[in-house]
Amino acid sequence: MSFLIALAALFFLMFVAYRGFSVILFAPVAALGAVLLTDPGAVPAAFTSLFMDKMVGFAKLYFPVFLLGAVFGKVIELSGFSKSIVAAVIDLVGSERAMLAIVLVCGVLTYGGVSLFVVVFAAYPFAAEMFRAGNIPKRLIPGTIALGAFSFTMDSLPFSPQIQNIIPTTYFKTTNGAAPILGTLGGLFILVLGLTYLEWRRRVAAAAGEGYGEGHLNEPPPVDTKDLAPAFIAFLPLIVVFVVNLVLGGFPGLFGGLIDRAYGASYDLTLALDLAIPTPIASIKAIWAVEGALLAGIITVFIFAFPKLRSTFAEGSKAAVAGALLAAMNTASEYGFGGVIAALPGFLVIKDALKSIPNPLVNEAITVTSLAGITGSASGGMSIALAAMAKDFIAMAEAAHIPPEVLHRVASMASGGMDTLPHNGAVITLLAVTGLTHRQSYKDIFAVTCLKTLGVFFVIAVYYLTGLV
Repeated sequence: MSFLIALAALFFLMFVAYRGFSVILFAPVAALGAVLLTDPGAVPAAFTSLFMDKMVGFAKLYFPVFLLGAVFGKVIELSGFSKSIVAAVIDLVGSERAMLAIVLVCGVLTYGGVSLFVVVFAAYPFAAEMFRAGNIPKRLIPGTIALGAFSFTMDSLPFSPQIQNIIPTTYFKTTNGAAPILGTLGGLFILVLGLTYLEWRRRVAAAAGEGYGEGHLNEPPPVDTKDLAPAFIAFLPLIVVFVVNLVLGGFPGLFGGLIDRAYGASYDLTLALDLAIPTPIASIKAIWAVEGALLAGIITVFIFAFPKLRSTFAEGSKAAVAGALLAAMNTASEYGFGGVIAALPGFLVIKDALKSIPNPLVNEAITVTSLAGITGSASGGMSIALAAMAKDFIAMAEAAHIPPEVLHRVASMASGGMDTLPHNGAVITLLAVTGLTHRQSYKDIFAVTCLKTLGVFFVIAVYYLTGLV
């Protein structure tokens, strides 16, 4: 019975997310409902000492990353730099290679630190124009954007500043450049297979005589590429984010970052306090590195685009803050939910069942991607999984002599595996922006989802065959 209660709470959260209800509201309802059915008297204590403690702890660590990422994406958009970047990549690749161009555009923006939602809005007008000119079915646009923005640059490639690559650092004491060889190989695997799939879909449609189509919703006006910032200036903030992130965080196995050199393993905050407050650096240095990098990127945009931002930043920043609050609190609520569920007797049954998978990397991959799929959130599912089972993963990996960097990369990639099921917020936003429906376009998004999941197991196989990290 206890197992069914824990399982019911997980699927109730999936149901409400699929129906579009607020996870912030219903995550505590699902968690405390499970506690009520297990031990009614424990509900108030579970809410205060477990749910709220976990939720606030997550926000303390990661809200600045959400906030700075949202502001960086907004200033890139308001400055017009996003249009310049998209236009430059398309010029480089060639407008006749519409799918490749859009995938690379989305990848460059995502890897540069721009939030996934901003990337969708930036890329869609160009995608619509190029697909229309190439007579490629519009229904293939969401799958193309999903491959570029929601896959290899989000969680596979090392040093990605996206939150899915940051969360594992606090559990495994790694940097966001963990397992650079495995991550790069995994990213290339997803990119090549994804482009092959999309090209096959385009050829099938062309053979059937299907073109762009007519009567579509949310058709964007022609893209105005006049008065764009020079490409080298538009790309500069993205380069700054990458370089500062690398300098502050270091490169695994080659050199340590400035944070390590300046603070060592721990830092005691004294100021005028009566008691020193210790800060463990190992678990948060990757977060500090990304925060510093995003802040440097924002400052760079202001230096080169202050005249445009002067009149638009006030309103734009409000939208960015609102988006950051919503995204962070959604994930924090799911994290609180995971903390409560992990304390239930029923979850022990789930943990024991998962422990029957002897391989630690396969175990971690299945656990993380399953919970990401159930919650419809890469960061939320990974947070639940790592909050409940990170110590088990570490113990199993140590017994098998597997470096924590491999655990990091597998967790990060697995979080971006089955997360993009129909109830995922990014999927719903992508379809709404493009004016398409699940019936029209979700098939291709799901194909990308399967390729992402396959990429995790490809990386695991490469590690066992070669020992590369």
